[in-house]
Amino acid sequence: MKPLRIEMVRKNFGGLWAVDNINLDIELGERRALIGPNGAGKTTLFNIISGMLTPSSGKVYVFDNDVTGLPPHKRVALGLGRTFQITNLFSKLTVMENLLLSLKSVDRTRQTFLKPLASYGHLCARAESLMDQSGMREKRDVTVRTLSYGEQRRVEVLMALAQNPKLLLLDEFSSGLSLEETTSVTSMLKSLPRDITLLLIEHDMDVAFELAERFTVLHLGRVFAEGDRDEIKTNPQVQEIYLGEDQ
Repeated sequence: MKPLRIEMVRKNFGGLWAVDNINLDIELGERRALIGPNGAGKTTLFNIISGMLTPSSGKVYVFDNDVTGLPPHKRVALGLGRTFQITNLFSKLTVMENLLLSLKSVDRTRQTFLKPLASYGHLCARAESLMDQSGMREKRDVTVRTLSYGEQRRVEVLMALAQNPKLLLLDEFSSGLSLEETTSVTSMLKSLPRDITLLLIEHDMDVAFELAERFTVLHLGRVFAEGDRDEIKTNPQVQEIYLGEDQ
């Protein structure tokens, strides 16, 4: 069983092929990075995988289920989680409340809208555990909008993890972070168990090479190259189109 399989996926925007005949196989437990210059089709492909966009043609499979026409929430139920390039949080709520809402969205207990979220003991325990793992316990009752940007990014990752994903998409998680914040979030992601498969878009190549083991390079909507760290670092064509000739 593969966490993700993409077959001949294309997406057209007004005559422009943003992604063009993409084939991609991700193995269980893999740490894969999608890299490429701006306009290569990386975020469009993420939006197709997560159900934000429907491909013009081709198929998307998540854990061997054809999800090509499924909405995002049904993909979440199959084990797909995602963070976004721009933080997507409930800014007026606390860290704990954000986590509880994320947990409740996938909880199978009966929905009771008059019952406070805090009354769900099992959800509170899971939220506390997530905060402990990430060093966010002291921020438990802090309103999200007052957190640093790096802390907000960490909360967003926690909200994705709260839904127990088996395939986690990370869209430029280090964007806008300081070096210290990037190191902290990267360390948290590296500690994730291998039963969670990671697929990330990352513009910071130092971060990408630290976190990912295999790479898919996109260029003009197509797969340009694939390989491990050393193969990508030493590929002269990749250096020319993306990494820079001096890399």
